[in-house]
Amino acid sequence: MSQAPDTSDLKTDRSRLRRSHERGHYDREAIDAVLAAMPMAHIAYEMDGAPSILPTLQWREGDYVYWHGSSASRALRAMEGRKVCLSVSCLDGYVLARSAMHHSVNFRSVMLFGEAERVHGDHAANSLELMFDAWFPGRWETLRPMNAQEFKATAVMRMPITEGAAKVRTGGPSDDEEDYALPIWAGVLPITITLHPPVDDPDARLEVPQPAHLGDVKIG
Repeated sequence: MSQAPDTSDLKTDRSRLRRSHERGHYDREAIDAVLAAMPMAHIAYEMDGAPSILPTLQWREGDYVYWHGSSASRALRAMEGRKVCLSVSCLDGYVLARSAMHHSVNFRSVMLFGEAERVHGDHAANSLELMFDAWFPGRWETLRPMNAQEFKATAVMRMPITEGAAKVRTGGPSDDEEDYALPIWAGVLPITITLHPPVDDPDARLEVPQPAHLGDVKIG
């Protein structure tokens, strides 16, 4: 069983921001907040000597970030025991300035470096339940239990949160001082991800009321 990771300092020479360093955050509070806000992640890894990226969903358990996929996945097999880079981003707004040079975006992002490992047995089963609790609170206990074949077909992966950074930009444009006198509109176009009202399965064979836990699903 692997030891718990040391998460006392996520700032390393590799994760340290060289440019716009004032936007960098290396504390777990900032990093965990971005991981909680956006389940969609991209994981960079090497397969057959070439760089590849896997888009997937992530969730956090303590000092680890998890993802899952098919046990037959070539990508997951290529990651196991190898160093990977996981990235999560939230786009919060377009920043329009008075010059093309100073246009930007408001965003929250996290980049983590570490070694991917597969988890097995009860740990994997418990992690899948925690995945549902992270994304759809209260739903797991309402579902048909997974059977042995489904567990066998599902691989659960994780990496320790020990090296990385969050990068955040907020606020309006930063124009050159002389450009503020120009008659050009500048400001922010906010961007949000919105959950819309649930849509019932058109192939449903029973009339089932929408569960209350749908109101607990959050994103953004």
